[in-house]
Amino acid sequence: MELNDLLRIAGIGLVIGILHVFFEQTGKKEFSFFLFLIAYLYITAEMLRFLKIFFSEITEFFQWLSMAL
Repeated sequence: MELNDLLRIAGIGLVIGILHVFFEQTGKKEFSFFLFLIAYLYITAEMLRFLKIFFSEITEFFQWLSMAL
């Protein structure tokens, strides 16, 4: 995981937050709900990708550790 990934997720979170407040203030709660749902699904997919990277690095570490012994 790199800094670009974190900044991209943070930027998307800020945009989603601003749009959520905008739609809530204008009375379009349906748009606000669907925006939140889509953002939640996107962040879930990103977190699954990060977990895949994390576990592959953990696996590589344990393989390296077993070779060192």
